[in-house]
Amino acid sequence: MSQMLIDYYKAIEDSSLKMLHAAKEEDWDQVVRFEGACAVLIEQLRAKAHSEELLPAQRSEKTRIMQRILQNDAQIRYLAEPWLAHCEQAFEASPQLLH
Repeated sequence: MSQMLIDYYKAIEDSSLKMLHAAKEEDWDQVVRFEGACAVLIEQLRAKAHSEELLPAQRSEKTRIMQRILQNDAQIRYLAEPWLAHCEQAFEASPQLLH
């Protein structure tokens, strides 16, 4: 059932793409929501990976998927930097917000 395993990688890629679209729209609540979905999928993938292996062709597909996920992640981080800097400045200006 290695097809099921590659499907987890595809679902993670899909969720990371949704995160990227939300980041482009500066919808940070959606980014966090899709990030949570990714985390769940990654945990499910880890559990499945202990009992299943990918076929050679699927390993190549996994590599391509992982590269796209990493590209999405890099773009999300780039888009998030100004927002994170703004949050940091807000907390520095009003430390009581942390409590």
